[in-house]
This record gives sequence, structure tokens and C-alpha cells, in this order.
Amino acid sequence: MLLLLTLSACAGAPVQEMSNARQAVAAAEQSGAGKAAPRHLALAKHLLQAAQTALDRAEYSTAREDALQARREALTAIRISQGLESTDLAPP
Repeated sequence: MLLLLTLSACAGAPVQEMSNARQAVAAAEQSGAGKAAPRHLALAKHLLQAAQTALDRAEYSTAREDALQARREALTAIRISQGLESTDLAPP
């Protein structure tokens, strides 16, 4: 029974992960990451949009992974904007 509960929890929509990613992207935008870490912020936004698309298609595993990655990128952008991490990615 515990196994079934665990599996059903994994199969559900990643509501919390999506919320966390949205909040992190918003915080990055407010922190000035658009200037300090534009590539990380742009990647976070792209991943968040990909997560939303996957969520809309009921591809919950993909949505969860994209949302988690979006949050990580947004947090990196925040750290860069606060001077806590080295600058944004080098230009191509």
C-alpha cells in the first residue's frame, strides 16, 4: 500500500515545483538578473515555459524536471545579480 501511495504521488501534476519555479523566476527578475545574468534568466524562463507546455500535455515527469531546472537557473541568476557567484555565461 505504501508503494502505491508513493507511486501515485510521483505521477501527479508537479504543482509545487511549478509554483517554486514561477516564484524563483519572478524573484530573479526583481533582483536585476535581467542585466547581471541575462542568459540564466532567459534559460529559466524558457524552461518554465517548457514545463508549462509539458504540464498542459499531462507529461508530468517532463514538466517536473523542467520546472526544477528552471528554478535552479533562476536561483543562479539571483546569486549572480547579488554578486554571490561568478558572472553570467561567456558570450558565444
